[in-house]
Amino acid sequence: MPTRIRDLTAQKRPRRVRSRAVSTLPPLVVSSLKPHEVDLAYSTLVCPTCRTWVPISAPHSSRPKLVPHHTERAGTEDPIRCPGSHRLVTINLTVDQWFQRLEEGLTQTAGRRPTRVIRKPKAGSTPAVMQIVGGTVDDKTARKLDEAHVRGCSVCSIKDDKGNILRAADLTSRCTDGRRLAQLAAHTKRLAPARRKAQMDWEDWNDRRAWGLRLLHEQQWENVAQKVSDADLQRVRDTLAALIQTLNPRTADAPQLTDWERADLMSAITLLATQEEQLDR
Repeated sequence: MPTRIRDLTAQKRPRRVRSRAVSTLPPLVVSSLKPHEVDLAYSTLVCPTCRTWVPISAPHSSRPKLVPHHTERAGTEDPIRCPGSHRLVTINLTVDQWFQRLEEGLTQTAGRRPTRVIRKPKAGSTPAVMQIVGGTVDDKTARKLDEAHVRGCSVCSIKDDKGNILRAADLTSRCTDGRRLAQLAAHTKRLAPARRKAQMDWEDWNDRRAWGLRLLHEQQWENVAQKVSDADLQRVRDTLAALIQTLNPRTADAPQLTDWERADLMSAITLLATQEEQLDR
């Protein structure tokens, strides 16, 4: 008769809370919590003590409670047990009731958010031609605008029997735009000499400023030109000496150059020698 061998290896037990400990804090009533802090679909809620999501142990039993948890992040050394562990939970809502409260809360929150009203800007009246170009035209442009208006306006022009324009009407007899254009032409004609003089003074000042800056640049360059030339010449000489040393190594055991590498070095040495000759003049 075979003897029964006793298995002394501990078997893996299912992971669920088996502690009978109960927290001294009063029980949590699900209906008193905010809908977004409870998830009855997954049997979790936000612990009021540490404000973290904690599962509910045995939610369908007679005494559901929060599973033991810590206040620190997972993997922290020497974690501290939250006082809300093993706290009893009173589930007085069904999943459908909780979901309805959650939807009502989201609707009320969306309704309380202010909606910004963006009003459409009112279109203003189109300004007259004189109002558009009043401060940007010279006397010649203003005179051409006045003449073009006289040719196209029957009120501002005096015509003969055949319809030919004889002359412009008097200022008092012209239309609103005609009077404005006539006043603009007279105003720009009166200010034309002063405007031309100011323009000439401005151009002359710009020319003098550009000439002064160019002269200052030349003087500053003359002060450092010799130093820059010496630095360029010394840089070319150092590079040329390094290439010559690479082409003719001092030690016998130095790696030998191929024909292509030697040809490239000779081309670079020739170019640097030409630059040195040009800088040394």
